[in-house]
Amino acid sequence: MVDALVRCGARRVADLGCGPGPLFERLIREDRFDALTGVELRLGDLDTLKARVASIETRAELRFIHGSFLDPALDLGGHDAFVMLETLEHIEPDALSQVERAFFVLRQPRTVIITTPNADYNPLLGLKPGRKRHWDHRFEWGRERFRHWANGVADRNGCAVRFDDVGPCAAGLGAPTQMAAFERREPRP
Repeated sequence: MVDALVRCGARRVADLGCGPGPLFERLIREDRFDALTGVELRLGDLDTLKARVASIETRAELRFIHGSFLDPALDLGGHDAFVMLETLEHIEPDALSQVERAFFVLRQPRTVIITTPNADYNPLLGLKPGRKRHWDHRFEWGRERFRHWANGVADRNGCAVRFDDVGPCAAGLGAPTQMAAFERREPRP
């Protein structure tokens, strides 16, 4: 994720569904970011994140927001990149159109980077067909389904999308995690 943010030149990043903050904590340690915002619905996770990063020196402006990134009233302006690290699969499939609207229609950052488990890889983790990696996952997609969804989002919203594997690749199965990086081609009216 850090490499993808560096590649796109992001300076102001919102970590959406940041949880207790493993990515956020990593980003704080990078000098290249001017502003970092953690958004989390679970207040306990947000409090854990704040405690974890309280003693870390950083030049970045830090913000912590308790709420849903799907809420159109949530102030997420001024970010050039949104990231969702292993968050998409915790959203009901029927609500994915709300994710698309919140990111690509209402807020329109230059870059959106999403990672999600690759269900094709699950047999190598000892999971039986139909089983998910976490009790709260609403779905897990294989590479073909994820690419189909992401390409549709990109086409509808004037974005280019790049796919990457995250982790060791297995022949014919890909990596444990898959990533889509959306780049806006031009500002929308």
